[in-house]
Amino acid sequence: MSIATARRSRLADQIPLVRVPPHQRIVLANGVAVVVMPRPEIPLIAFSAILRGGVMGDPPGKTGLASLTAGLLERGAGARDFLAFAQTVEGAGGSFLAAAGHEAISVGGQFLSHDQDLLLSLLADALTTPRFEPAELELLRARQIEQIKALKDSDPSELLPSYGRALLFGEHLYGRSVIGSEASLARITHADVVSYAAREIGANRLTLIFVGDLDASALIDSATRLFGTWRRAPSPALPVPEPPLLPGRRVLLVDAPDSTQAYFWIGSRGVDKQFPQRAALDIANTLFGGRFTSMLNSELRMKSGLSYDAKSGFARGSKSGEFSIRSYAETDKAVQAIDLTLGTLAHLKRQGVTREQLESSQTYLLGQFPLGLETSADWAAALGEIELYHLGLPYIEGYGPALRQVRLADAARVIRQVFPDPDDIAMVLIGDAARLREAARRYGTVAEMKLTDPEFFWQVVVPAR
Repeated sequence: MSIATARRSRLADQIPLVRVPPHQRIVLANGVAVVVMPRPEIPLIAFSAILRGGVMGDPPGKTGLASLTAGLLERGAGARDFLAFAQTVEGAGGSFLAAAGHEAISVGGQFLSHDQDLLLSLLADALTTPRFEPAELELLRARQIEQIKALKDSDPSELLPSYGRALLFGEHLYGRSVIGSEASLARITHADVVSYAAREIGANRLTLIFVGDLDASALIDSATRLFGTWRRAPSPALPVPEPPLLPGRRVLLVDAPDSTQAYFWIGSRGVDKQFPQRAALDIANTLFGGRFTSMLNSELRMKSGLSYDAKSGFARGSKSGEFSIRSYAETDKAVQAIDLTLGTLAHLKRQGVTREQLESSQTYLLGQFPLGLETSADWAAALGEIELYHLGLPYIEGYGPALRQVRLADAARVIRQVFPDPDDIAMVLIGDAARLREAARRYGTVAEMKLTDPEFFWQVVVPAR
C-alpha cells in the first residue's frame, strides 16, 4: 500500500458516519403523513410538502400543467391574493416555493421558529384553498414560455436534458419535459388547472415534513386541525412503469443556425433509487464525470482544451432514469470532442478504475455526503426523498458504511452492468446543422428539428436530408 493510499484510508476512517436525528411520523385519518424532526440549534423551521403525482398527471399534449399548477400554489391562497401572500411571506423573513417534478409536486421553504403558526397557516391555505386566479395563470404561463425562448437564445445547453429525455424515453413519463414546451404551455387552460388540482391533489397523496426549532406537539396538533379533514384525491398516484430500453444509437440534431458552439448530450437508461449498488455506482461516476478532476473533465478540458466543462450523472426515480454526459465545444471541434468523450467511456468500460482512484473517490464522497445534511432544510429535503421513493432510513445511515465497503470488483461490476456501451446510446447535438449534419451521421441514424420548433418531443422530428 502506498503512503498516499494509507493516508486516504486513515482519513476515510476518521470521517464520522451520518445518523438520522430522532423524529416522529404520524398518519392522519384522511391519509396525510406528518413527519416532525426537532433540531433546536438554530431558530428556524424548514418544511417540505410532497404531493405524489407531478408530471405523471399531465394529460397528453399538455406537459407543463403540473409545473403551472405548482407555481400557482404560491401565487395566492385563502384570503390572500398573490401580492398579499408574497408580502406575508417576505414580511416574516420566510421563503415559500413550489415546483413540479416527474413524480411529485413539492412545496418547501423555511420560517423563523416564532412564526410556526403562520407557516402552517400559509401552507394549509396554499394546498387546500389555492386561488388559481386566471390572471395569474396567464402571467405565469407567459413567463414560463419566455424563459424557454430565452434559454434557446442565450444558453441552449440548459435544454439538452429536455431533448435528450424525449429522445431516450419517448412517450414514457420520464420523456416529458417538466417545464412543458412553448406549444404545450400555450394549450393549457384555466379549466385544465382546476381539473388537475381536483384529480391530483388531496390528503392521501400528501406528506408534510417539518425540521428545526419547533414545538413538536403543538405542530402536530395544528397540522391535524388544518389538514385532518381535507378531502382525499379520487385515487392514489399511479405506479410508474419501467421505461423502455431501446438498443442501438440514435441521434437528434437540433438546428441552431450560425451557432459557434455545439452542445451535446449522450444518454442511456440508468438505474432507479432502489439500486442496491448505489455506493459503488456513485464512486465510479465520481471518477468518470462527477467532479472537477474526473476522467471526462481531464480529457476534454485539462488535456485537450476542447471544452470548459464535461460532466456525467445519473437521474434516479422510482424507476430507471437516465445516465447522461453533457459537454460542448466550438463547432469545428465538436467531432473531436464527441469522439474523445466516447473514447473515454470506452476506456472506462474496458479498463475500469484503479485501486488508487477508487480510494480517492471513496474519501471524496465520504467527505461530501455529510456536508449535504448540515441544515434543517437539508434534512427536510432528505426526508422528503425517503418518503417519496419509500427508501427507508438505511438510505441515509447505510450510505457511509456502504461507501467504505466498496472494492475494485464492485466498481468493475457496476461499470460493466450500468454504464452504457458507446454503441448503445442516444445523442443530442444542438448547433449549426449545416456544419454538423454530415458529422452527426457518423454516430447513428439522424433525425433533425429546429431549435425554434415549439416542442421538445421526438415525434416532431423529421429525417435529416
